[in-house]
Amino acid sequence: MIGDRWGVSDAETARPYPCDEFVPAPTLQAWRGVSVAAPAAAVWPWVAQIRLAPYSYDWVDNLGHRSPRELVELPEPQVGDTFTATGGRRIGRILSVDPGVQLTGSVLGAVMSYVLAPQGADTTRLLLKVVMGGTRALAPLVSVGDLVMARRQLLNLGRLAEDHSGPPGR
Repeated sequence: MIGDRWGVSDAETARPYPCDEFVPAPTLQAWRGVSVAAPAAAVWPWVAQIRLAPYSYDWVDNLGHRSPRELVELPEPQVGDTFTATGGRRIGRILSVDPGVQLTGSVLGAVMSYVLAPQGADTTRLLLKVVMGGTRALAPLVSVGDLVMARRQLLNLGRLAEDHSGPPGR
């Protein structure tokens, strides 16, 4: 399908993701991934912070409000918590979480899993898989739209983790 892969290897698309358990017969499957020059422990707080804002194109996804550029003291995500927020409005639900490893939630009919895959001590693959059921005819449009927004989100989260993972004054 057009736009279904960005930044991922064949092995990363073949691996299981928690979202697969929630949509057993998806009409849309899309994978995205970035390498982050930071350990998973530095990436996780940023992934968990998507509960506050989308971290993609704020002028579109967040009604012009800037996603936080500093970490906010948040408790670890829990199943049933709000998944994200846009323009100050809470949306979606967390379906599964393994702190430091994966966060899976649903929003607007899609189920998505953010997975952290350490690659040595100082590099993490930040992977995202999005699945949806429903009408197959909409899948290509949703896939391309998600590609644009998810790409920006993963790049932003990765950059923030890298910027905040080194020693002070770096």
